[in-house]
Formats: sequence, structure tokens, C-alpha cells
Amino acid sequence: MADYNDGFDDFFEKVKQNKQYDSEKIKKAYDVAKAAHKDQKRRSGEPYIMHPVAVAKILFLLGMDSDCIAAALLHDVVEDTEYDLKFIRKNFGADVELLVDGVTKLGQIPLSTREEVQAENIRKMFIAMNKDVRVIIIKLADRLHNMRTLKYMPAYKQREKSLETLEFYAPIAHRLGIRAFKEELENTAIFYLDPIAYKEISNSLSMKREEGEVFLGDITKRIDDRLKGKFQNYSITSRVKSVHGIFRKVYIKGKSFEEIYDIYAVRIIVDSMTDCYNVLGIVHDMFKPIPGRFKDYISTPKPNMYQSLHTTVLSETGVPFEIQIRTWEMHRTAEFGIAAHWKYKLGSAGRQKMDNGLQWIHQILETGESADTAEDLIANIKGDLSVEEVYVFTPNGDVKSLPTGSTVIDFAYSIHSEIGNKMTGAKVDGRIVPLDYEVNTGEIVEILTSNQQGKGPSRDWLKIVKTGQARSKIRNWFKRERRDENIVDGKAEVERELKRNLINLSGAKYDEFIKKIAEKRHFDSTDDFYAAVGYGGILVSRLMPGIKEEYNRNWREKEPEQEFPTVQHTVSKASENGVRVEGIDNCLIKMAKCCSPLPGEEIVGFITRGHGLSIHRRDCTNVPRDLKNCAEPDRWIAASWDENVKIEMQSVLDIYAIDRDGVVLDITQMLKAAHVKIHSINARPIGDNNCLTTLTFAVASKEHLDSIIKSIMKITGVYHIERGHKSK
Repeated sequence: MADYNDGFDDFFEKVKQNKQYDSEKIKKAYDVAKAAHKDQKRRSGEPYIMHPVAVAKILFLLGMDSDCIAAALLHDVVEDTEYDLKFIRKNFGADVELLVDGVTKLGQIPLSTREEVQAENIRKMFIAMNKDVRVIIIKLADRLHNMRTLKYMPAYKQREKSLETLEFYAPIAHRLGIRAFKEELENTAIFYLDPIAYKEISNSLSMKREEGEVFLGDITKRIDDRLKGKFQNYSITSRVKSVHGIFRKVYIKGKSFEEIYDIYAVRIIVDSMTDCYNVLGIVHDMFKPIPGRFKDYISTPKPNMYQSLHTTVLSETGVPFEIQIRTWEMHRTAEFGIAAHWKYKLGSAGRQKMDNGLQWIHQILETGESADTAEDLIANIKGDLSVEEVYVFTPNGDVKSLPTGSTVIDFAYSIHSEIGNKMTGAKVDGRIVPLDYEVNTGEIVEILTSNQQGKGPSRDWLKIVKTGQARSKIRNWFKRERRDENIVDGKAEVERELKRNLINLSGAKYDEFIKKIAEKRHFDSTDDFYAAVGYGGILVSRLMPGIKEEYNRNWREKEPEQEFPTVQHTVSKASENGVRVEGIDNCLIKMAKCCSPLPGEEIVGFITRGHGLSIHRRDCTNVPRDLKNCAEPDRWIAASWDENVKIEMQSVLDIYAIDRDGVVLDITQMLKAAHVKIHSINARPIGDNNCLTTLTFAVASKEHLDSIIKSIMKITGVYHIERGHKSK
């Protein structure tokens, strides 16, 4: 192999200069990783070893410890090479083994899919984080370097990884307080997900930056002149807001560029908390504060331990800018978050602060334990990882942080399960509010409760609450207190849904079918399945595509071969549609819109009143299973396709996919490449980050349709396809 510089030597020189690191262990980890990956290359063509070295360097800059850096060098060894965890434990110790195992178990976590195995990976990740938070810090550094080199991946992978990063990894970096990780992950993800918006914002920021440097230079000099002599050890810096921060406000919240008050920001770092408030008084004396734009995160820290004073003020020329004021210790926590524990040895107080900052992991684990479906688990985690929070007070002055959009019910359950379960109403700042009232930062919320026997939450609350924690506790109450009622309600709901979808089974066969469905959803019994449906843990409508597929493949009764009325007919010649019908010539024949039959599929004719003969697929839901003993047996007649039929028919597919950018474009490009004529295409979101694309196109036969379906299923994000019907 040609000589190359993987960056380790320069990095290792810095490691050796810092006595807190076990340089021997780190060098040994590098040697093992280099040998293990010796024949592997990245998509860029570079030797693979450059990736783990880059991850280790990121963690070194973050101030992580020796075991963490060694694990970063080894994080792909167990997954991609012949080395196993026993080897890691023997040569590097139990901590490194735990970290490597934790990262390896994570694998890839595409949050935007609905596969149960992927949801299980997410659950494993939080279990690993609960044991040692360094697991996710390594994974974040791994994702950060992968995002930096994403240009070498195919376009669909770029979008997939970017969406996953924006929904999952960036919020975790935010929760851990690692600002630099969060901002770079968000900005890079936006670059690939919406390059046009990214360019527009970047261009606007470039223009703002040019004038902003002059503006901020003048502001910082004036503040410095006022602080000189009053404070001994202080620092004043300035910055322009990140691309993603502006993207959220402009493209998601619908604000104009001019409505963003914190494009420019000045940061002042001082020695003590008292100094922070004294500096606040000075800057408010110098500049006019904008009402409602002051936030005190010192007295009310964020869940990720972030502390700072934020105030937005106006310059004499009317330009708004934000001022952040904090101590040096607060600044270290703001920059490094959880990692500050390793970087600065914060002592027992720091460890306690870190433990408090990790409570959200325990809450998500609790939520995960009660989630009945992969969809619930993912939705709960995404909701609980919401980047934006509100800070709400109890009447006693305690502070609760909740995701933006949380209701008073979420607030009640954040205090205690019993408070939520006994809740009858709420007051906000002394006035009664409805239960769907969304709380705001700074409000004082009082929960009204009742000890009345039999009182409890309503099922309607599940549609109101925002947090997975509240949803989980409400469902747990219904599981515990209303099991018998849930089973009855759930059984009735299942029967209604099956009947609506024309799934007809009875007796022992019905019981066996439901048992099979329950087992597939990992329930111990059909009663547990019914109970989950009854208390709202599972929506049967979401399960129907899989249930119908199971029914049609394994449970639907086969029809007897001789099932048509025995009428003395002669076989007709083929019609214009390529269909032969017994004993009928010169009759108007049309294809039923409900099932859109195709050459190659088993068909049957129905004699309509005044509209000729309607041809249906034999498995159409409108065709009786037993044609001899149905209501009007004489109107059903045998039909078949002419062997030499060569006509194009219209077919309709309902394509269920993850709602990502480009999914419709990928479908149309695939059909274009296959020379398939598209008649119409309609895409719409259907909730939970899914979309439904209804496609009408020309097809020659059942075999042709099957090949098209097979090709569409290969498109990233597509997880289910159903035959649709043509609109009337």
C-alpha cells in the first residue's frame, strides 16, 4: 500500500504532551485498528483507518478520557473484522470493551423507518447510554466525521443520513450540551436536505457578516470600555447565528429574515454569578432591552446543564442583537456539556450536575418499556428529544422543562404519575385553562386534582399530550385499572376493522388467526393484544396492510375449481379487451374499477343491469367467494383472458413510504427508466412522517405489474405497496 498520512502521528504527539492520558493504551489501540482495517477503504478511496483516527481526534479535542479515545480507535473493529470483544477486554480492559460493545450494538439507526428491529436498536442504544454516556458521545463523534465526508455517498444516502442526523443525533448532542457537535450536525444536514435554502441563508449571512463584523467590532469595543476597571478577568466575543438556527425560524416557523433578532450575538464571560448580574445592569444601561426577550438560564438551567443570561437589545441605529452573559465554569459546560465532566474534573458537585443532566435518558427508557409498537417508541423518543423546550414553574417555585407544545396534562405527569391520574383541571397564572392548553416559559401552573373513587385519565388525553412520558403513564393507568374493559373494547374494535376490510373468519379459525396476529406483535396472549387495542396502545388501522397480506396469503379459503353456474354456453371469441366470456358475443365489456384486472390474473364476469358485463379479478372484495350459493348466482359468469391478448391496461398502486425529500422523484425516475407510461400521480402525507403516493399507469400484464412492484419496493423508504382502484 502506498504511503499515506492518516493523521495519527501529529495527534499522538499532542496526546503524549498531556499527562492525563494513557498514551501507551491509545497507541496500542491504534496499532490494532490499523492492522484490523489494513485492507479496507472508505468510499472516498482513503484507507479506512483514517476514519477511526478522525473520530479519536474529535473526542480528544472534546477532552474525553483515554478509554473513550481507545474505544473510538477500535469502534469498528468488532463489527467489521475478525477481532472480538474478548480480545478487546483482554488487551484494553472492561471499560473499553463496554464502550466498543455499546457502539457496535447501535449499528445504523434509521429513525425514519418503521421496522421493529430498528426500534429495538434504538432501545439498545439508550440502555447502553444509561450504563455509560460515553457510548453516545463516541457515536456522535462517529456521525460528525461521517457527515463531514458525506459528499462521497450516493444522493439518496446523503438525504437519509441527513434526516436521521437532524431528527436524532443533533437533538441528543443538544441534550448532552455539546454545542459544537449540535451546530455542525444541523448545518451539514440542512446542506444536503435543502441545498437551495442553505445557499440562500448562507448568502444572506455572508452579506450580514460583512456589515456585522464592523457592527459587532464597534459594540464589543464599547462594552469593553465600560467593563474595564470594574471586572478583573473577563472576555468579550461575538458571532453570527448558525445556518440551521435561521433555517428553523425562516422555513419552519415562517419568519422573515428581518424578524430574527439574534443573528448577531455578543458573549461576555466573567468570574462569578454576581458579576453576571452586574454586567447585565451595565448593558441594559448602554442599550435598550427588547421587552419579552430576557431569559435567565442561571436561576433556571436547561436540562443539559446550560446556564447563561440572555437578553436582546437594540443599538442606537435600531439593530437588534443578543447578549449572553455567563461565568467561566458555565461557559465550559455550555461548550462541552456532559464532556466537561471529563475535561475539567468537576468534582462531586459536577458529577451530581451531570447525573441530573442525564435524567432524560432514564425517562426515555421508562417510556420505551411501555411502548407497544415500534411506531410508538420512535414517536415518543422524537417528541422527548425536541430541541426546543419551555420552562414552567410549580406554585412552590420548582421548575419543570418540557418540549415546546406540551400541555398542562404533560406538566401534571412530569410532576408525578398520581398527580396526572387524579387531574381534573389546571390554572395558569391563577386562571382556569382547558386541558389542551399549551404551557409557555415563565408561567406558573397549578394542577387541580380529585381523590374521588374511580377517577382517572381520559383516553382522549392520548390525543392531547406531547411527551412520551405522559402518554406512557396514561396508557399504564389504563393497562392496570381497566384491563377487562380494554379487552372488551379492543375485541370489538378488531372485529369492526376486520369486517370493514372484508376479512371473514369464524370460530376456531378466527381465534387462531387473531392469535397469530398477536404473536407477530410480540404479545403473550390474544387478551393482551385486545387490551393494547382497547387502551389505545395500538391502532388496528395501522396494522391492516400486514393483516390483509397475512389473510390473503395463508387464511383465505380457496375456491372450488368448478364454482360458476353451469349454463349451456359456447365459448365466445375474444372481445376488444382481450377477454373471452362463455356464450356471449357482441356485449359491452368493461373492466371493474374496484380491482382493475390485468391479463394473467384470474377473472370473472358480472352481468350488470343495463351496462353490459363487468370484469372483476377473482380475488376482488366485491366478488362472493362461493358463486353458486351467493345472492344472484345467475349473474356471475366464467371469463378468461385470450392467450394472445396484447393490450395496455390502467393499473393503480398505493405506495406507502417514509416522507422524505425525493421519494416521488425516485418513483417516477424508476418508471421512466422502465418505459412505463404514467397517467397520474398523487402524493400526500399521512402522519408519523409517512406519505402515500397513488400511482396510475399503463401495464401489459400481471407479470409486468409484479416486476414494477418489485422495482418500486427497492426504492429507499418504500415499505408497503397495495393494489388501488381507479377513481370513478
